[in-house]
Amino acid sequence: MSQSHSAPDNSAETAETAEKAEGESAGQFVLTLSCPDNQGIVHAVSSYLFMTGCNIEDSQQFGDRDTGLFFMRVHFTGSTTVEKLRASFSAVGDSFRMDWQIHRAEEKMRVILMVSKFGHCLNDLLFRSRIGALPIEIAAVVSNHTDFAELVSSYGIPFHHIPVTKDTKAAAEERLLELVEAEQVELVVLARYMQVLSDNLCKQLSGRIINIHHSFLPSFKGAKPYHQAHARGVKLIGATAHYVTADLDEGPIIEQEVERVGHQVTPEQLVAVGRDVECQALARAVKWHSEHRVLLNGHRTVVFA
Repeated sequence: MSQSHSAPDNSAETAETAEKAEGESAGQFVLTLSCPDNQGIVHAVSSYLFMTGCNIEDSQQFGDRDTGLFFMRVHFTGSTTVEKLRASFSAVGDSFRMDWQIHRAEEKMRVILMVSKFGHCLNDLLFRSRIGALPIEIAAVVSNHTDFAELVSSYGIPFHHIPVTKDTKAAAEERLLELVEAEQVELVVLARYMQVLSDNLCKQLSGRIINIHHSFLPSFKGAKPYHQAHARGVKLIGATAHYVTADLDEGPIIEQEVERVGHQVTPEQLVAVGRDVECQALARAVKWHSEHRVLLNGHRTVVFA
């Protein structure tokens, strides 16, 4: 006599699994860390990722003999959430006294661009962002002038005119901080913004402001640095992208770019070359920062490019 066997009802379990899969679909993440250099750090990190079902896509590390610090960046995938990763990794971080962060790799960093009257870097960053060459979302552009309001508007990005005078400087910076908070901005880029920021603002946004300047500093300070360089017969034009600190143009360097020039170039040609290298250096610095490739190492940086 034949017997019929009905399949077990796993509908509840299946629904729960489906719900979990929907909430924790495979994602890409970036872990960055720095800590005192000791044995077992890489093993601890890789073991943690293995135990949580994650797969390492790329890993870079550096041990600085001068400072005794260890730096690491790991790009990995996993079917979990960034909140769960942060909660569970804290034990590993505490055991090695790590300064660490975990970010979703697919999430674009929200950025504010600041500019004055020279628009080449602004224009370059706007275009690179538009074509997807930079993993950023430009939340707003802030300027102490109105020269580039129309350009910014053509990209559909809010433009904020915040005039700055000696008497209004504190209020202007407070308005900027309010905008940073309201727009949940992670990075401020000084794309040739020609105002000196206060010590207070630099401290509040420490590690979150990038500036660009010509690499002649401090050799050629003041007005018309390229004309000064031409008068001295320079053979290299350069630009430096760095984090902003209270020490003017002396923050940790992220990237530098140079271009060789000959004796025949005019001051105006030097300016044109300088604009190009400024754009290149700044764009790379913004890209690397927004991809969480830059780690602070005292007055220097570790860049996992």
